Amino acid sequence: MGEIADPVQFKEEGNKHFQAGEIDKAIECYTKAIKSCKDKKALAVIYRNRSACFLKKENYNNAVSDASKAIDVDAADIKALYRRCQALEKLGKLDMAFKDVQRCATLEPKNKTFLETLRRLGADIQQKLKTTFSTDSRVQNMFDILFSDESDKEKQEKAANNLIVLAREDAGAERIFQNNGVPLLVQLIDTGKPEMILAAIRTLSGMCTGHRARATAIIHTVGISKLCSIMAVDNEEIVLATANLFQCVYDSLSGGDKRNYGKEEALVLDSSKDLKDILLALLEMIASKKVSGHGRDQALNLLTKNVPRKDKKNTDNSKGLFTIDHGLKKILKVCGQVPDLPDQLPLTENTQLIASVLLNKLYDDMRCDPERDHFRDTCDEYIKSKFDPNDMDRNIHAINTLSGILQGPFDVGNVLAGRQGVMEMMVALCGSEREVDQLVAVEALIHASTKTSKASFFISNGVTLLKDMYKKTKNEKIKIRALVGLCKLGSAGGDDYSMRQFAEGSTEKLAKQCRKWLCNPTLDVRTRKWAVEGLAYLTNDADVKDDFVEDEAALRAMFELAKSKDKTILYAVACTLVNCTNSYDKKEIIPEMVQLAKFSKQHDKKDFIERRVKRLLKAGVTSALAVMVKADNSILTDQTKEIVFLALAEDIKDRGTIVAQGGGRALLPLALEGTDKGKIKASHALAKIAAVSNPEIAFPAERIYEVVRPLVSLLNTERDGLENFEALLGLTNLAALNDKLRVKILKEKALPEIENYMFEEHDQIRQAATECMCNLVCCKEVQDRYLEDGNDKLKLLVLLCGEDDVQLQRAAAGALAMLTAAQKKLAVKITKVVCIINNSHTMVHMWLEIIQRLCIHDNPEIQHRGLVTVFNMLDADEQLAKKLIECELLEILTYVAKLEDNPKKQDAINAARACLSRAMDTGLIKPFSN
Repeated sequence: MGEIADPVQFKEEGNKHFQAGEIDKAIECYTKAIKSCKDKKALAVIYRNRSACFLKKENYNNAVSDASKAIDVDAADIKALYRRCQALEKLGKLDMAFKDVQRCATLEPKNKTFLETLRRLGADIQQKLKTTFSTDSRVQNMFDILFSDESDKEKQEKAANNLIVLAREDAGAERIFQNNGVPLLVQLIDTGKPEMILAAIRTLSGMCTGHRARATAIIHTVGISKLCSIMAVDNEEIVLATANLFQCVYDSLSGGDKRNYGKEEALVLDSSKDLKDILLALLEMIASKKVSGHGRDQALNLLTKNVPRKDKKNTDNSKGLFTIDHGLKKILKVCGQVPDLPDQLPLTENTQLIASVLLNKLYDDMRCDPERDHFRDTCDEYIKSKFDPNDMDRNIHAINTLSGILQGPFDVGNVLAGRQGVMEMMVALCGSEREVDQLVAVEALIHASTKTSKASFFISNGVTLLKDMYKKTKNEKIKIRALVGLCKLGSAGGDDYSMRQFAEGSTEKLAKQCRKWLCNPTLDVRTRKWAVEGLAYLTNDADVKDDFVEDEAALRAMFELAKSKDKTILYAVACTLVNCTNSYDKKEIIPEMVQLAKFSKQHDKKDFIERRVKRLLKAGVTSALAVMVKADNSILTDQTKEIVFLALAEDIKDRGTIVAQGGGRALLPLALEGTDKGKIKASHALAKIAAVSNPEIAFPAERIYEVVRPLVSLLNTERDGLENFEALLGLTNLAALNDKLRVKILKEKALPEIENYMFEEHDQIRQAATECMCNLVCCKEVQDRYLEDGNDKLKLLVLLCGEDDVQLQRAAAGALAMLTAAQKKLAVKITKVVCIINNSHTMVHMWLEIIQRLCIHDNPEIQHRGLVTVFNMLDADEQLAKKLIECELLEILTYVAKLEDNPKKQDAINAARACLSRAMDTGLIKPFSN
């Protein structure tokens, strides 16, 4: 039989080795002692001793760790505090070391070593701050590193990041500006190194955000044409950063900046010329061959964001009219590009759609018929000018331009499609030998049939063309597109009965064909996108939905497509998901689907939907949704993303899967930046996750603090009860984690709302609010609210302790125990009420009865919390404690304290014994024998 580990013996051996200077052996003995020691206080001493060993070995991290463990047991352990201070100083953490020695000096004010260390550290911290935060030297130092050939890459990256961070604060931005920063940043751009260009552009963005004078100076020093040439490069990261800089400049120049500049005012009096120059430069970019696809997309996006009126009540749409006069033909040129032909503008997969969105916004910005007529006439002239019987390439450009308009201002496109010669041109292209001609024609037919209730012209002509193409062609690309066109026409329920038969009789067969194409890796992304487009229409049919979710390969193929660079796919994916989860909003996502739904089989009962949701989650739907969240809002409708998430988060058992697939992270941007309606839905989905998951896993690192605002937004009388309830549960989980989160909840002004819900008639909501408050009372600011004069908050808590609902009692009793422990004044306040000399007072009887009921409660947790409250009352004021002991409470305490030890009730028994010990210590009762 081996030796029994004796921690005391190991510790003493360790001490001998330490005194003999045998530090490694001492560490070995102390480590053995730690493993076998069960006594907390003895363990703290061993940790403190081992910390001294690690200090000698210059292993400062371990020295800090061991000293901290000793301090956790005894916050006034002066040796451990000083050892930790020494180790922290060596690690360069001067401010933390200063706090520790400050505590030492408070405990032993005459100790010269502590006072000397305090003085020395204070001086060191001041000096460090002086040199580190002398901003001028920092700025100069960063530029020196960036321009030095000797600096290693890591150093340069750090300097670049520091510069960006510095520029985001007004004082830092001003120092960079005053220290010749803008010309130096231009030099940095001229190095041609991508990482340097990025750092310079991001720094410039920080400097001009919300500051008109600096924005004006940057525009004039760097030059609009130079910025455009940077945004024209074929590097997506640089293009996005430059677009952001343009946006910051535009915001600052167009009145986002309200500060008074004094003498500088002359510099920034009139920004209108600069704003006009930026608009002209962006319009020049969109039709230039020298601009990359990414650059063109961002130029179009900037125009979409900044040209149309933000508010239709504003009568000034001069920017819109200016853009139409100077750039409408350029936007139409972009819409008409056919990537398969030679000599086209560089585009991305998304360019045409982004251009269509801009056209739609511009048309929507028109105030009167003459303005709308001018817009339509310009489009008409442009398309007509491209028709040429001898040049098929010019003809497809014209028809592709029409496609773009049909995806944008549909009314304009519909009128133009009915113009003489357009349908004949479509027929000619459909009958052409060239694949590219057929593709352009069939896509134009599809876009024209999107809102067929208006496009009667296409119902009579388009169906025949599409059916012929579907039946005759051997080309899969064309077959898929023709099928999608037929699905769309069928869903709109045209007059052609045979068309309706085509859609109705073979919906499942057509969907099966679409799934087959979707899973075919030999087809290009754009063609497979059309297969999803077909499914977006066909999944209105319940049987089609059930078949689709059972086909895991097809689901995975669709989710993979959602992650491709072609963001135009996302709308079709979203519509398919909305159909499969039945997460329609009040209005249908696609109104023209209603007709198809009428003659599809409607057996979508709840269990069918739940089963489909499970299948979608298994196939990895969350990752596809995460991509959708990041997508440009112009591509997806406002509510699509949020409602699918809400449907997926419905079942508690599925929320873990959503968290595991990154759903928590994906929902945050929707809840913070979505539409008003979308924010509510996304916040509710977040609440569902936060209510039942470990928030630290669902929202890792700093993201956890971003969850607070969306949850607080649901604490509103306009939200429904379930949203209130789940938001409160989520906040309760967050408030249990740490003080920083509790403070964040208070900063978001949640406290008055939570207090209101504690009065709620609905039992579960009242219980959830009280549980949340139970976790928040650890916070000093909440305690201060209870201490304010003339409030009834404490009274409410005591009354809630007297309710019949066990969960509610538990939460209220927990809050009461913590409040009376943290604030003696509150313990005194309760004791005063309970001990009013006039014992006929109803409130006295009620409060005393409630506290007594807590102390003899069947639930050990509630009983323990009640007894802790009584201990706090006895501990608060000796005179009042005397009166408290004189009532029936002494009998209850004696009864509970005399109970035999019992693991289930031990906390309560120990608390009762502590109460009697306290009463004996203060001489209120004499010792009793068992």
